[in-house]
Amino acid sequence: MEMVQTKVHHKKRQVVIFIILILLWEAGSESIQYSILEETESGTFVANLTKDLGLTMGELAARAARVVFKGNRQYLQFDPETYDLLLNEKLDREELCGSTEPCVLPFQVLLENPLQFFQAALLIRDINDHAPEFPAREMLLKISEITMPGKVFPLKMAQDLDAGSNSLQSYKISSNPHFHVLTRNRKDGRKSPELVLDKALDREEQPELRLILTALDGGSPPRSGTTKIQIVVLDSNDNAPEFAQEFYEAQVPENSSLGSLVLTVSARDLDAGSFGQVSYALFQVDDVNQPFEINANTGEIRLRKTLDFEEFQSYQVDVEATDGGGLSGKCSLVIKVLDVNDNAPELTMSSLTNPIPENLPEIIVAVFSVSDADSGHNQQVTCSIDDNLPFFLRTSVENFYTLVTEGALDRESRAEYNITITVTDMGTPRLKTEHNITVLVSDVNDNAPAFTQTSYTLSVRENNSPALHIGSVRATDRDAGANAQVTYSLLPPLDAHVPLASLVSINPDNGHLFALRSLDYEALRAFEFRVGAADRGSPALSSQALVRVLVADDNDNAPFVLYPLQNASAPCTELVPRAAEAGYLVTKVVAVDGDSGQNAWLSYQLLKATEPGLFGVWAHNGEVRTARLLSERDAAKHRLLVLVKDNGEPPLSASVTLHVLLVDGFSQPYLPAPEAEAADAAPAAPLTVYLVVALASVSSLFLFSVLVFIAVRLCRRGGAASVSRCSVPEGHFPGHLVDVSGTGTLSQSYQYEVCLTGGPGTSEFKFLKPIHPNFPPQGTRREMEENPTVRNSFLFS
Repeated sequence: MEMVQTKVHHKKRQVVIFIILILLWEAGSESIQYSILEETESGTFVANLTKDLGLTMGELAARAARVVFKGNRQYLQFDPETYDLLLNEKLDREELCGSTEPCVLPFQVLLENPLQFFQAALLIRDINDHAPEFPAREMLLKISEITMPGKVFPLKMAQDLDAGSNSLQSYKISSNPHFHVLTRNRKDGRKSPELVLDKALDREEQPELRLILTALDGGSPPRSGTTKIQIVVLDSNDNAPEFAQEFYEAQVPENSSLGSLVLTVSARDLDAGSFGQVSYALFQVDDVNQPFEINANTGEIRLRKTLDFEEFQSYQVDVEATDGGGLSGKCSLVIKVLDVNDNAPELTMSSLTNPIPENLPEIIVAVFSVSDADSGHNQQVTCSIDDNLPFFLRTSVENFYTLVTEGALDRESRAEYNITITVTDMGTPRLKTEHNITVLVSDVNDNAPAFTQTSYTLSVRENNSPALHIGSVRATDRDAGANAQVTYSLLPPLDAHVPLASLVSINPDNGHLFALRSLDYEALRAFEFRVGAADRGSPALSSQALVRVLVADDNDNAPFVLYPLQNASAPCTELVPRAAEAGYLVTKVVAVDGDSGQNAWLSYQLLKATEPGLFGVWAHNGEVRTARLLSERDAAKHRLLVLVKDNGEPPLSASVTLHVLLVDGFSQPYLPAPEAEAADAAPAAPLTVYLVVALASVSSLFLFSVLVFIAVRLCRRGGAASVSRCSVPEGHFPGHLVDVSGTGTLSQSYQYEVCLTGGPGTSEFKFLKPIHPNFPPQGTRREMEENPTVRNSFLFS
């Protein structure tokens, strides 16, 4: 059903176009006419079109004027400087128009910007360049001697290719006493000679006569042609053949096959014997152009050459019937050639714009004309294109059409159109011509580049080498050529504090991103920036995408021991009562790692001990505990070397040395470390003696009482207290180091201290409040080692 509706719609469209074409042809029938003599030399001035068309100087050149003749012939041309209309070649009126008069060649003047047509015609005026010619050099007449004066004998006509007054006008015959010649005007406009008998013939007196027949045209000076007439005087044969009709008409289709019967003529002779036998012949035969032949016995006229209506529309044929005595009769035939739809329409392309720009409506793509060499209904044509294309046909003057876009085209949707223009005539059967053109759509920069992703996430490991390729971004543009070439750039950073120009760069041609310097995970873990993509069209269009760069951690930081600090001048000594049981907590090694993830996972290991097997270190939290019960036989002083190692690849480590002193309760308030005994002995001796003597005499009893009291309390707690002499840094521990999970940092439970400190001349005992450390997060090992504040204290749990 849809196909039927489409065909009906297509036929209606063709009918509308055909009606509009007919109306435009009638409206534009009046045209400018120019005339020129045939055989005029090429280059001869014909007309000043600028003046005749009412145009301004130079407008013909600016609007690309063209002259279009039927069949795409170029009889005229424009002067390249003045744009006057000049003759392009010599014209032969007889070749162009034959016997048609007047000889008019219609043409159109086509102007562009805007599209405009002017109708014009070129009249070819005849000159007397042809003389009359007889079909034969000699004619033979047989006339009975009994023929009465006044008898008329038709003669063969001469032909003159010129027209008008230059054509054949009259005949004359050489002087003689028996005949004169008459010039008869035929219905078809031609002039034929007739010989009239003035005086009876006498065979015995003169059996044969020779005359000269002259044909004259009307030129100035006149041209002429001659032929000889031989007259044979016959004995008496008093009846000449007579045709049933003096004038015959017949019609024959141009596509008739050879040998087809056209017409049969018939004549009779009242004489008897050989004088009554009639034979037929074509009276005036041009063997080159004559397409007919006659049967001498039957009078049947048949086709011996193919006919072409477009070449000759009719033929004038004379038939002569001759009896056995030499007498003859004549009749005339008019054979009309009927047109058959045997010529397909022709399409002549006058102008073609290719390619055409996108985004512009109603662009004139092509200007062309259509024609058909047939006549009548067979000459009427319709023109159409496919309905599913964004183009339509607009009728112009006479037989011209313009191919126009229906609306704005989009190259990205379709860049090429194959258009078939179909021209169909109205004959039976219908003939058609198809003309194919390919129309390309040129690009306009109407599409901005589009990134393949709205955002990109890239990863780069820290400590990278400069100029390292860290990733790429990619954008595509649906346009073509320079409009599709994309240039990449970095846009101003979202965070003004990020030094983007020193971090990354981008290749403007391919979107490759490079790290300009080595990145440090501990300083910058991630950053974001925008990337722009712009095409090279005019105006340039652009888009942008977000890029996030994640810095991956590398194991580039060794563990850092926060507790105990290694101080050469005052090393840390842990005091452990000899009564401690197995698993007794001596101290805890606290360390941190600046890396993250598994690179910051720490493990602890006892590398070296004064007495192996006495102490152990827990691998996950760094707690140093007794491995067995202590005895009196164990040495009092012990040195432990603890290794702290991260889980990176390769692993990094640090070590710390612990000094452990086994004591019997708190009977000795101060015992220097083994390394410090020798250094402290000499300078402290005088002052210590004086102080000890003074204090001993005043407060020995009080001090002894306090010591006894403390020792009793400690014993009651079952050795749960830890006595230590150590160095504690001033300030605040980082809050994140307070960890009750036992993963390697100092627990809250270990931040209650009781310190017993002593020097060369002073000794003091004090209780301290619980410590809530809050060190700055960025403190370094060097700062803590260069600025220690030592406090000797006993630590109690």
